Amino acid sequence: MSIRFTAQARRGMVALTVAAGLALGVAGCGGSGNDAKKPDTSASPSKTSGSQPSAQEGQSQAPLAELTGPDGLLLQITSATRDSGGFLTVNGVMKNDGDKSVAIPVALRGDETEILRHGTSLGGATLVDSTAKKRYYVLRDTDGRPLTTTDFGSLNAGQTLPVFMQFPSPPSTTSEVTLQLPTFASGTIKISG
Repeated sequence: MSIRFTAQARRGMVALTVAAGLALGVAGCGGSGNDAKKPDTSASPSKTSGSQPSAQEGQSQAPLAELTGPDGLLLQITSATRDSGGFLTVNGVMKNDGDKSVAIPVALRGDETEILRHGTSLGGATLVDSTAKKRYYVLRDTDGRPLTTTDFGSLNAGQTLPVFMQFPSPPSTTSEVTLQLPTFASGTIKISG
């Protein structure tokens, strides 16, 4: 299952939910023309906003860390949040701070054979918990695909790309970790949640 499939499935579920709500609204209310059009209007923004939650986060808050990379690339980390499933999701924005188009390095995917088979990704990212002396690697799905942003190529000057990486969650006693990404400088980030 790819990330694109997951986003498409989520959009399909939103459309199905809206359709079911519309059917119930028409059956329960007599279905005036205005009532039938309101769910359609609200469904459109859900489709758009559901596919890029990280972009909104990156624009609304100051970065937790900024990691500089080659050729003017900059990775701004906007959040590092634990969830109840035992995962830590790191969101950010990859930005081309230079004045010309730059290819995002394929080295970001790391060198593990299983990840290499699945194309470009941020699969080489790791979190280091220096207090517990542990290193956490990017999670993978059952087919070995890394749970990160995938399938990217290059960024034009000034262009940004919302990104995410998902890791096993460090213990609740750990409040800071160091994010390491091949070809980029390391950066310390605070964990919330």
